Amino acid sequence: MTGSVPGTDNRGIRELGAEEKVGWDQVQQGVVLPSFEGDAADIAHQKAEERHYADFNSYTATVASWRVLKPVYNRDICIDCQNCWVWCPDTSIISRDKQMLGIDYDHCKGCGVCVEVCPTNPKSLLMFNEAEENEEALSEWPQKEKKAK
Repeated sequence: MTGSVPGTDNRGIRELGAEEKVGWDQVQQGVVLPSFEGDAADIAHQKAEERHYADFNSYTATVASWRVLKPVYNRDICIDCQNCWVWCPDTSIISRDKQMLGIDYDHCKGCGVCVEVCPTNPKSLLMFNEAEENEEALSEWPQKEKKAK
């Protein structure tokens, strides 16, 4: 769901690994790699899309080409519990004012943690093949499972 939030036009504009990089064991000892350009004193009070990220920051790099499976989000089932947002290791869940808005596919690596922590029945997030269109995945969504008595 890249670009659905105003100001996210620089998110995922580079593909990570597309250019030659220095490996972790080749970085000069003591080097500082700032995450932001300019003064970052008040950075905690800015929304992510308002910040001025450094070129090498993961915010501006995409890793979508690594993914084989992707989570698909079903708004009709979601209860906005925020479990997926809290547990996502890549901050790929887009949420504003405690409401789930979608998935940042530029940064999602397809780990499936969001699906595992989803409490709804059926889950509001499910993993699908990367090549499958989201609309097709939504049409295949399972129905609510009946509890055994």
